[in-house]
Amino acid sequence: MITVDNDLTAQISDQYRLTTAEIIYHMPDHPSMLQSYIWQEYDISPKFPELKKFLDFWTRDLDGPLHSVYVASKKIISPAEFRATDFEITIQ
Repeated sequence: MITVDNDLTAQISDQYRLTTAEIIYHMPDHPSMLQSYIWQEYDISPKFPELKKFLDFWTRDLDGPLHSVYVASKKIISPAEFRATDFEITIQ
């Protein structure tokens, strides 16, 4: 029986893409200073529900107010590049 990792399933899906967001936020103790945070996950472009869920968590539960968010999205594996096999080789 072949088992497939959920991340791999997301990669070969037509909808999911590797999404990277640079989140710029104000430091809680020094509001005039900005800090950067990089977030990366498989998400559906162009609505980005996972990123929206994370940003909702950020605004609800974290102290650093958001300044801006830059988003990049890239399909990692296309169906033509993925080929399933029915064997496994172990090299020792």
